[in-house]
Amino acid sequence: MPTSSGFSLAPRLRAGETVYTAWCGLASPLVAEVTAREGFSAVTIDQQHGMWDTAATVAAIAGIRQAGAAPIVRVPLADFAAVSRVLDFGAEGVVAPMINTVADARAFVAAAKYPPLGERSWGPHRATMLAGIADQKVYLREANHLTVTLAMIETRAALANVDAIAATPGIDMLFVGPSDLSITLSDGAVLDPHSKDVEAALDKIVAAAKKAGKFAGLYCIDAERAVAFAKRGFAFLAVGSDLGFLRAGIAPQVKTLKG
Repeated sequence: MPTSSGFSLAPRLRAGETVYTAWCGLASPLVAEVTAREGFSAVTIDQQHGMWDTAATVAAIAGIRQAGAAPIVRVPLADFAAVSRVLDFGAEGVVAPMINTVADARAFVAAAKYPPLGERSWGPHRATMLAGIADQKVYLREANHLTVTLAMIETRAALANVDAIAATPGIDMLFVGPSDLSITLSDGAVLDPHSKDVEAALDKIVAAAKKAGKFAGLYCIDAERAVAFAKRGFAFLAVGSDLGFLRAGIAPQVKTLKG
């Protein structure tokens, strides 16, 4: 069993806890840190659709960890080189978009996990520093268990292959992108993350994760939806976004000022 105390995401999930993460796209390390300090146990940095560059990502990961939360990074589409890089920076989990096939899943694992599961190359010096691991041999021994791979299920192809993706050694979680899933299930006609087709797909994804002994995660528009889906078997729920939180805070103030 792992002995490192510098990681919180994987231990919480395996202990049966529901983990709620904020979602940050604004490329502000300070905002990410404040979000963690306000009570989220995890904060996700979105490099795919957010505005994060490498320097901001490095700073945010450190700030989130110092605030006592788990940093997670969603890497750009098919950028498996970024997977091992953000883990070296100290991320505890990596979200990979558009994992549609077993081949995609294996490529993700190859970048994220050390042998025998994958082919991740060595260089986690910042990660071991942030985790307080003085002996890097400890990190090598424990990293595959302590870092979490989140494979995004957001297309028809992914749904068709969901059982095989879930069963891929080294994939720890199926994470649903409901907006993209709604687009692909409607052949591009509808953007509705709460559509009936998406709702039906969510049950299939949770079942696939449970069958494979893995976790299921979901992006949610707000806390109410996140709490509801925790009851439906999702262990990891993203809640809103930093931009959404900012707008929600500003709107009532401006409304009052305008009378």
